[in-house]
Amino acid sequence: MSTPPNATTLGKLSITSAASTRLLHHAETEAQRLGVTVVIAVVNEAGVLMGLRRMDGASLISGDIAQDKAYTAASFGRATHEWYDLIKHDPALVHGLNKAPRFTLLGGGLPVMAQGALVGGIGVSGGTAEQDRAIAQAALAAL
Repeated sequence: MSTPPNATTLGKLSITSAASTRLLHHAETEAQRLGVTVVIAVVNEAGVLMGLRRMDGASLISGDIAQDKAYTAASFGRATHEWYDLIKHDPALVHGLNKAPRFTLLGGGLPVMAQGALVGGIGVSGGTAEQDRAIAQAALAAL
């Protein structure tokens, strides 16, 4: 979305509540299929929590981690599992980003795109990084 040069406001696309609910449902369905107990979080493009689903028996800390994964993915428009390879050889980034509130490089956070724009993020926590990522990918594919 381009902005006219004299504009004083900016219009942005954002994930809807209905789409957030569908993502949560599809992610939980995939987690059940995999036999994994997780927490799923969906945030809008500004990192505001749109929905959270905690499966029965999910660990307490998974709620915060899922939200951080969604927030990180929405903040940068990049999957969380990609960060390690991007920063591992740059000490300033390793130490700086890891001190940033809510930033995580744990796998399982994916950006949510619509109409070519970043509209939010989804984060899954409770399984392995690969399981969390697969659950988030399945939810996005079903959306």
